[in-house]
Parts: sequence; structure tokens; C-alpha cells
Amino acid sequence: MKPKKAKNRSANSKPSKQALKLRLYIAGQTPRSLAALANLKRICAEHLDGEQYRVEVIDLVKHPQLAHDDEILAIPTLVRSLPVPIRKIIGDLSDTDRVLVGLDSDGALRRAK
Repeated sequence: MKPKKAKNRSANSKPSKQALKLRLYIAGQTPRSLAALANLKRICAEHLDGEQYRVEVIDLVKHPQLAHDDEILAIPTLVRSLPVPIRKIIGDLSDTDRVLVGLDSDGALRRAK
């Protein structure tokens, strides 16, 4: 059995932060769905600049079977699946502070404001 090699990491380096994985569940082109999408784009641009994140928009009018995976009961709903724990934010995402609290697992986004 070969010994495992230690990763070469300088004393000042920090472990890489896990990227945010976001899913926004919407229902077609309704006003609330469009508002949620616009608000999410704005929040990502203003508060996640420099952060690694991936956004997937799922239209439940076109793909209703996908609601089962994340147990979606209301729309629009934003689901943060990574990093764990999973968090869900229901509504049009107009309350930026509430969205940031929901997205932020370690407080870094709120401290950066």
C-alpha cells in the first residue's frame, strides 16, 4: 500500500470554499416568477461578486416532475443545495437581507456588506 502524499499548501493558504449551488423554481412568465429571477440576478451581482456559484432556473410549467426532487410546495422558491444544509427561500426574493441570511452558511456575505 502506497502512503498518501500530503497536499502542498502554504501556511497562509485557506481551503477552497465550496461553490453555492442554487436552483430557482418558477412557474412560467408570471410577475412573481420574473421578479424572483430579476431579484436573484441583482443579489448575485451585488453580493456574490467573487464568490463561486451556479444558478439553475427550473420552469415547473415545462418540467413539473422536477418539483418532487426538492419537495417544492410553493413558487417561486430558491433552493441552496450546496453547501449543506439545504436551505429554501420562498417568494419573489425582494427582501435582500432575508435572501442573504438564507444563502449564507458562515456569515461571510453579511459581514461583507
